[in-house]
Amino acid sequence: MRKIASKHREERKRKRNQVIVGCVLIFVMFFSVISYGFANFTNSDGGTSENQNHITYNGFIFTEQNNFWILNFNGRNFIFSHNPEGVPKISSQVNLLSSYNEKPLFIHSESPIAESEISTNLFGLVERIQNACPENEDCEEDIPTKTCEDNFIIIKEGSQRIKQENNCVFIEGKSEDLIKLTDEFLFKLLGVES
Repeated sequence: MRKIASKHREERKRKRNQVIVGCVLIFVMFFSVISYGFANFTNSDGGTSENQNHITYNGFIFTEQNNFWILNFNGRNFIFSHNPEGVPKISSQVNLLSSYNEKPLFIHSESPIAESEISTNLFGLVERIQNACPENEDCEEDIPTKTCEDNFIIIKEGSQRIKQENNCVFIEGKSEDLIKLTDEFLFKLLGVES
C-alpha cells in the first residue's frame, strides 16, 4: 500500500512541477513579446522610439538604425554607412539609378566595404553584379576585363573625386574615405544630391 501512495504523490508532485515550469515559461514569453513591442513602438508622427535619429536632407528622410542610415525610396530601403551630412561634397554629375536598371553592373574595388555598400543597395535593381578588371590593368583574379562601354564602377585610392566617364564611374580618394565617397556617389545616383 505504501508504494501505491508514494507513486501517487510522486505523480502529483511531477504534475505540479510541470505546471509551475509551464507558467514561468508563459510568463517569460508574454513579457518578452510585450517588451519587444514597446522597443519597436512607433510614434504617431511615423518616427520610432527615441532610440533612433532622423534627418531630413533635400526632402529625403534618413533614419539611423544599428549605426547605419536607411532611406526609404520608391518603396525600397537603401542602407548607408553615413548620412548625406557626413560625406564630402564632390562636384560631379553621375547617371541616375534608372540607367542601371536591369543591366549588368561590374565593379572593381580596392575597398571591400565600399563594394559591399554598392552591392547591397543595387542588388535586385540591376541584372547582376560581378567583379571585373579595368581594361588596361593587370588583375590577379581570373575575372573578365571590362571597358567604359559597360556599367562599370571602379573604386580605388587616388585624389578625391567621383567622375562619370561614359558608363564608368571612378570613385577615388584616401583609403579611409572610400566608403564616404561611395555613399556620396549613391546619394547622387538616387537624386538625393545633384
